[in-house]
Amino acid sequence: MIVELISVGTELLLGNIVNTNAQYLAKQLATLGLDCYYQTTVGDNPDRLKSALEIAYSRSDMVILTGGLGPTKDDLTKEMLMNFFNRKSILDLKAYEMLSARLERGGFSTISESQKKQAMVPENAIILYNNNGTAPGCIIEEGDKICIMLPGPPKEMKPIFEEYCVDYLRKHSDCTFVSINIKMMSRENAPLNVVGEAPVAERLGDEILDNPNPTVATYAKEDGCLVRVTASAPDREGAIQLLIPMVKKCRQLLIEEYIQYVEEDV
Repeated sequence: MIVELISVGTELLLGNIVNTNAQYLAKQLATLGLDCYYQTTVGDNPDRLKSALEIAYSRSDMVILTGGLGPTKDDLTKEMLMNFFNRKSILDLKAYEMLSARLERGGFSTISESQKKQAMVPENAIILYNNNGTAPGCIIEEGDKICIMLPGPPKEMKPIFEEYCVDYLRKHSDCTFVSINIKMMSRENAPLNVVGEAPVAERLGDEILDNPNPTVATYAKEDGCLVRVTASAPDREGAIQLLIPMVKKCRQLLIEEYIQYVEEDV
């Protein structure tokens, strides 16, 4: 199962906000053993969003979108997706009741049409109810295509993902990924070339860096180098058992006195 992320919002393209949603979701997908090869950011424009979807489904099985589910005119993700999948728009009574209660707690006695549209959902979709905001998410299954729509605010998106999507996605994955990080850190008065990425990679050698599972990768940091060892297995315990001998081998090849820490990436 290949999953693609599409982040919707002109404010992302303008640099007004940092796209922490994509970072969070990419990490969650990796943990769940799902491949994410592409991430796209698109503004609040129906034609460009449609184009992004068409490209995504030409190379991926599932698309997760964040943003554009709110009450304003530029919140058009859901409406565009209903058109894309040829789904009717229906009122979800539970979403409407949750919306009414939340607005009432906020001092609103009536619901405007723009607010009400948040409770309109695609027909025959799986609804992801939002306990931290006004717009629910949803899942559309159409043949071999799957689309998950999530609200943009992280305080809403993350709880919905963890409550509904984790178990759903596990059904589409046959493995999990676990990483262990080895941080090489230069010390005071130590030569910088001891823990730079190139010399660390040279010490590890092609045999280790080309290993298929676990994989070993080096990353340059301002204060040294990070070595990340990642294993995939049907379950977490199996992945850790694959990691242990490879981490031990890496440590033997590296300069032990410059290893700052070894930790699991959770």
